[in-house]
Amino acid sequence: MYEHRREPVLGRQQFLRRVTRHGGASLGIVVFSLAAGAAGYHYFAKLAWIDAVLNAAMILTGMGPVDAMPSWQSKLFASAYALYSGIVFVAATGVLLAPFLHRMLHRLHVDE
Repeated sequence: MYEHRREPVLGRQQFLRRVTRHGGASLGIVVFSLAAGAAGYHYFAKLAWIDAVLNAAMILTGMGPVDAMPSWQSKLFASAYALYSGIVFVAATGVLLAPFLHRMLHRLHVDE
């Protein structure tokens, strides 16, 4: 997927395509996670869809829950989703930044 250190640095157009692909993958991870969280809040906490999306978005962005969880099942789901969201934040950020970090490292070693 990435060029070897002995290969030349990608051109601007190819690099922009790579950034777009990584941005799309990162967006896909976030959208999937938001949908799964909203479905879980809707099912376990019996929240309306709009409230379920709000809670999922707030947890996914690290802001915290909006509504109190009424049952032990919803509390377990919210706990698991919060842990999952922390991992997703790191993963989505890594996917998004990977082309830039690779390009920077590649430029540092291209003369070797």
